[in-house]
Amino acid sequence: MSRAFTRETDGDEEEEGLPPSFQLPAGTRNYITPGGHARILAEVEQLLRVERPQLVGVVQWAASNGDRSENADYIYGKRRLREIDRRIRFLTRRLDLAEIVDPEGRQGTEQVFFGATVTIADDEGKEQTYRIVGVDETDSTRGRISWVSPLARALLKARAGDSVRFRSPAGTREVEVLAVTYTAIED
Repeated sequence: MSRAFTRETDGDEEEEGLPPSFQLPAGTRNYITPGGHARILAEVEQLLRVERPQLVGVVQWAASNGDRSENADYIYGKRRLREIDRRIRFLTRRLDLAEIVDPEGRQGTEQVFFGATVTIADDEGKEQTYRIVGVDETDSTRGRISWVSPLARALLKARAGDSVRFRSPAGTREVEVLAVTYTAIED
């Protein structure tokens, strides 16, 4: 069938290809910190204002060289343009769903909510500190976990001194909440 008669996808396959910790639950807002929102906006601007225009110039130059069937610059450039356009659509959809939640607005709150920095201890006494952030801000190396992760969901509404249970890849675990704080997220 000719490609002229096929419908382009709306980009839902991009969401399906993400790991579960990066997928938004159906019908929910994309909770995000002010810093995370600014980073996504900066990436969209970089793609739209810098990378895409440069690549369009390369593709135009490659197309002017004649035969496009074996023109690596043209073929790679077109493929990269599709990747950039797909990323821009994905980020724009995430921004459209974004609900900015400033953790500093929760100062003085004793319960765990979005944006909290939570220190926990497992049954062996090992302490770990996590910050509950949006799905697009998750970074396990920096202790940032998505609010949709099993641990974060178990911690929601808990207070210092509470014990919570959650399912991890290693099985059911129990941790004790040691401290809950709310501060601005630094990069």
